[in-house]
Amino acid sequence: MGIRGSDTHSLIFNNVKVPKENRIGADGFGFNFAMAVLNGGRIGIASQALGIASGAYELALKYAKTRKAFKTEIINHQAIAFKLADMATQITAARMLCFKAACEKDAGKDISESGAMAKLYSSQVAMDTTIEAVQIHGGYGYVKEYHVERLMRDAKITQIYEGTSEIQKIVISRSIAK
Repeated sequence: MGIRGSDTHSLIFNNVKVPKENRIGADGFGFNFAMAVLNGGRIGIASQALGIASGAYELALKYAKTRKAFKTEIINHQAIAFKLADMATQITAARMLCFKAACEKDAGKDISESGAMAKLYSSQVAMDTTIEAVQIHGGYGYVKEYHVERLMRDAKITQIYEGTSEIQKIVISRSIAK
């Protein structure tokens, strides 16, 4: 459906035995290591979502400044201007959450909460922004030539991989309940 630039495939290993001397870490190490990698990966997915949202916003803004309806550019119509204002505000907020999580990761802090917040919010902003970009483009938003339809398809996966949005809410709620 989306992210066609990612050549993703399944790998299946049957009856594989790894000698004890080739293991990474002691018993139980794998789960904790996987969770740490997942937390860091969430910042990457949040950044990907932010890039998708920013791209959709830039395309919508450019289109709104050139497309005319009722003898003026559509950016001069309040309905379109307000959509763009919301998009710009949400993208800025998502960027700040991504920066916060990345700064905490660089500082060696626990990023489970900040990474989950960045991913949850940025992926929602990506979906909302791409949907609005398609809407601003009208019928052109639905055709490949204007690219916003691709961004909308790409945005959806950011709400799913590295933990669904529902999982992010579980992570956040457990963190704030401490």
